[in-house]
Amino acid sequence: MRELKIGERIPIEAGGEAVVSRELGRGGQGIVYLVRYNGREYALKWYFISRIKNPEAFRNNLRKNIEDGAPEGGKQFIWPLFLTETKRNGAFGYLMRLAPSGYESFTDIYNGYRWEKPRVKGQPARKIKVKFASLDVMLTAAINIVKAFRALHLSGKSYQDLNDGGFFIDTRSGDVLVCDCDNVAADGDNFGIGGMPGFMAPEVVRGIAKPDVLTDRYSLAVVLFKLFFRGDPLEGSKVLQCVVMTEENDLIHYGKDPVFIYDPNNASNRPVNGVHDNVIKLWKIYPDFIREAFTLSFTYGIQEPNARIIEKSWIQMLIQLKLDIIHCSCGKTAFSSAFEKTGEHTLRCRNCGSTIYTMGVKDYELPLNLGAKLYKCLTKKNSDDFESVTGMVIENRLKKGLFGIKNMSGDVWKAKFPDNSVREVGPGKGVPIWKGLEIDFGDNLIAKILL
Repeated sequence: MRELKIGERIPIEAGGEAVVSRELGRGGQGIVYLVRYNGREYALKWYFISRIKNPEAFRNNLRKNIEDGAPEGGKQFIWPLFLTETKRNGAFGYLMRLAPSGYESFTDIYNGYRWEKPRVKGQPARKIKVKFASLDVMLTAAINIVKAFRALHLSGKSYQDLNDGGFFIDTRSGDVLVCDCDNVAADGDNFGIGGMPGFMAPEVVRGIAKPDVLTDRYSLAVVLFKLFFRGDPLEGSKVLQCVVMTEENDLIHYGKDPVFIYDPNNASNRPVNGVHDNVIKLWKIYPDFIREAFTLSFTYGIQEPNARIIEKSWIQMLIQLKLDIIHCSCGKTAFSSAFEKTGEHTLRCRNCGSTIYTMGVKDYELPLNLGAKLYKCLTKKNSDDFESVTGMVIENRLKKGLFGIKNMSGDVWKAKFPDNSVREVGPGKGVPIWKGLEIDFGDNLIAKILL
């Protein structure tokens, strides 16, 4: 494939020409250029045509995706927008929007740093730390990743090439952009793309299945594992015995004989001290229900694709995990499992001795520490909106040590007190945290204070 030149004009199928400004990057499928088209800047992905198995079918699939548009309006997807005309040698590409500034690649987040080019020629590159602003933000990003793939799968398509290069994440807010969407296809269709070793489902590695929604779900579990534990779920002592990871070794460890590093029935591939320190440290920190979810994904889920965790279940678990974070007034931030359990529904901070009560609503149990937030997913039926705040635990300004829940929604709640009296709690009003008190958020959605 001939590389494009600065200033070269590329005819666009929809009309007009894109003018090449400079190269942005390159990968296994082609080169990405910054171009200007119809007065706006875009990214142009220009393919190594010899590396596409069936160029005509691949191009037709791209056109179909452009016509369909991105799932749910496309906010989370850097989706193909315009096809170029095909050159005489068969080469072509497509235009997509540029990723906005402030987003970090998943790869850099996983590594914990990125290299910044020197501003002055001759100076060394700078190593810049990359990390989430908080644990809450990381979990927001995880939920957004899963929601994006739920939207994609509900549209009847699968991603097919899920890997650590497929996301840009705002580490300040948890907003996620899914990129490399040119391999997306209708579920069941495939155009020669398999994926990246370590992310591909074992049946794809072995060549006995093509990528689809079920293989996407395996890859999604890998992405979440890497995000939480900063390690590979299948890379332990057994894999380290290989000096070089050849294609044959990839086939063995990721296809024919994959072993989860924390498989409860097979200890042959445990993480190694001094090599997998992140995984060893972080695995202990997360609650049991999250560890069990990953254990299922990489044991039974390896062998049985239909047993893999669906997006809806991941979202429910990740929301529970986000709600499980306690920001104690003494400054300690951790999951509730790191706090001392003093009763069935009562916790105590090991640092300062503060008592923390809980509230049960839907299938969730929410610690009621000072500053804890209620989200729309808790106070509205059939909602998974985990970002809109509808309530917050506050301290009474006149009576220090007396805590309550402030209504920050636009709805009127009804509070049922232990003596069975009922009063309305309008927006901006509060209700005390008392044992047995119930809050009706509307539509008979009841929460109960658990002490």
